[in-house]
Amino acid sequence: MAEQKIPIHSITAPASAVDGDKMAVDFNAGGVIRMSSDTFISPAPVSTQVQGTTSGYTSGGLLGGNSNVIDKFPFASDTDATDVGDLTQSRERMAGASSSSHGYTSGGGTSSPFLNTIDKFPFSTDTNASDVGDLAITVRGNSGQNSTTDGYTTGGQTTPTYVDNMQKFTFSSDSNATDIGELTEARRIGTGNSSTTHGYHAGGLGPSGVPSYHLIDKFPFSTDQSSSDIAELSASVYNTGPNGQNSDSHGYVAGGYDNDPAGGVGVINIIQKYSFSVDANSTDVGDLTATIFGGTGQSSTSDGYQSGGQAPSYSNKIDKFPFSSDSNATDVANLTQARTGQAGQQV
Repeated sequence: MAEQKIPIHSITAPASAVDGDKMAVDFNAGGVIRMSSDTFISPAPVSTQVQGTTSGYTSGGLLGGNSNVIDKFPFASDTDATDVGDLTQSRERMAGASSSSHGYTSGGGTSSPFLNTIDKFPFSTDTNASDVGDLAITVRGNSGQNSTTDGYTTGGQTTPTYVDNMQKFTFSSDSNATDIGELTEARRIGTGNSSTTHGYHAGGLGPSGVPSYHLIDKFPFSTDQSSSDIAELSASVYNTGPNGQNSDSHGYVAGGYDNDPAGGVGVINIIQKYSFSVDANSTDVGDLTATIFGGTGQSSTSDGYQSGGQAPSYSNKIDKFPFSSDSNATDVANLTQARTGQAGQQV
């Protein structure tokens, strides 16, 4: 790297610098900073809200009747969740999303009526959610994704139709969602995952008589367009939770119900993992602590969590598994309520 002179109040890596370049900084007699090739430069990390550093949230769900409870549990210690607020309505089978400051739920409901409500609650204080917008299409059994700027909900069911719609709402203002594209197949109760650049919809249940899907769909955050089928799950599952787990490099789908006759019908405990960097099929990388369906996912920067679900009784368990190695989950804490069909968020 050629020597460069920069005013002392402005220390900035050269535009040509890339991760792994080196830069040494010292003062010369002229009061400027001299850079040469002795010190590493690393660009600022790209931030998304699909991983948190502080807390995971589980909102709503079904426990005989529907729940409106927002639970919160810490990532720093394996500690039980606390009840920190309420959604605007009791509901289940809705999608979750997370901005840097708020958690969101969208859609859901009971067997009838379904809801189009977009709820929002703050991470900075423990308080109730508020109704901040409406979905373009009322759905239940939808899956959630999010970029740094927008929340998404994909698929689901209207009465009685299964839908392929992809809906998007902004985090910067409280407003209604718009319909921006279609999944490759209409389906409900699949799992949503997110990388820094794309949203994913994995698995799900097709219309009556159609088995659950192996499909992993992918769509870009940079433009509003329909998804493409890029890979398959190793087990064809549905009711794995509206929100999966996301590391920096992979999406995870945990548990669920496999009703593909070719794969063996029944509730499973496997943790499936697929790459964000290449479009490839998932692999079985571990097991939850029990066979379970209807839970939901949260993600810290180091671990994935699966909370609640049904197996066949409603569960309050919070399972945790590491991103750094392919291994089984451990039971680390409990929700305040045993429930299924809830949404997941994190900060």
